[in-house]
Amino acid sequence: MNRLLKILVLSLTITMVTGCEQAPASDSTFPSHDITGVVQWGAGGGTDSLMRPLASLAENILGESIVIQNKPGATGAIGTQYVHDQKADGYTLLMGAENPQLYKMLDISDLTYEDFEPVFLIGDERVGIIVKKDSEYTSFTDLINDALENPGKVNISTTGKGGMPWSVSSFIKAVTGAEFNQIPFDSDAACLTAVLGGHADFTVAKVQSGIQAYKAGDIKFLTLMSLNEVDVLPGVPIVTEEYPEFEKYLPWGSFYGVFVKDGTPQEVIDVMAEAFTEAYKEPSYQELLKGFNVNPLGITGEEAKKYLSNWQKSTAEAFHESGAIDKLPEELGIK
Repeated sequence: MNRLLKILVLSLTITMVTGCEQAPASDSTFPSHDITGVVQWGAGGGTDSLMRPLASLAENILGESIVIQNKPGATGAIGTQYVHDQKADGYTLLMGAENPQLYKMLDISDLTYEDFEPVFLIGDERVGIIVKKDSEYTSFTDLINDALENPGKVNISTTGKGGMPWSVSSFIKAVTGAEFNQIPFDSDAACLTAVLGGHADFTVAKVQSGIQAYKAGDIKFLTLMSLNEVDVLPGVPIVTEEYPEFEKYLPWGSFYGVFVKDGTPQEVIDVMAEAFTEAYKEPSYQELLKGFNVNPLGITGEEAKKYLSNWQKSTAEAFHESGAIDKLPEELGIK
């Protein structure tokens, strides 16, 4: 169905529901004015850096501007709540990462992506365990053994409860029993700086966040939380080589997507999904994903919902086994 036909269908649907004499002229097509894109994290971060170029391409297809607003705070919950408080009309997008799938289990917020409709899932990332170049640890097993022998003495820099380093440390505890002293910082970049400065023994980093320091020889990746090797990190072992038990939780990492509030008309979602799909397929954007070492997904609809559900379930299982949460996934309504 081409774009003109979709607009005509949406216009007819609105007319039937509201009545011709009551529907304002601005509602006759979608979109008829600027769209707001809310990024859960600060400007210049990983999520922001993926969303702005995609929004720029998508707005050319939609014919209306997508105005990006950064609303960071509370592990992304502030931005998430803001979008959910707006009308379910497609004019306010949540441009976010994986964090809302953690909110319910960590008592951060009552919202999850079940309260939204996925417009488009862009891609996901592999993450790894990093230490500074002259660290005493030469393997992931070295790190784990030290933590087991000296409980609470090995320091990890994190972005707080629900952040990616914290989450991975819960996976590690679930599999190995190792616990770490968590030192909170404001961002992934600050976590990396803490490792470089010797203020933390290690952290968990996305490949895109650590690749430059790795190439410069400032850090080492001890292992990757992945089922397969990552091309830009040749020779870095995957975690299942040392601990096969991790396999049931993998692949795991950050993911990125565009969402609208639940209840948004399906016709609006379809128009947005088509625009973001076209934007995503642009060679320039594919090159950007490659440069960021983001694994392309490019999925919508039921396929996207299945991905979100599976990610949440495996994470909740790991959190429960590690003791990070008290309730079973089923008790949280996660199936």
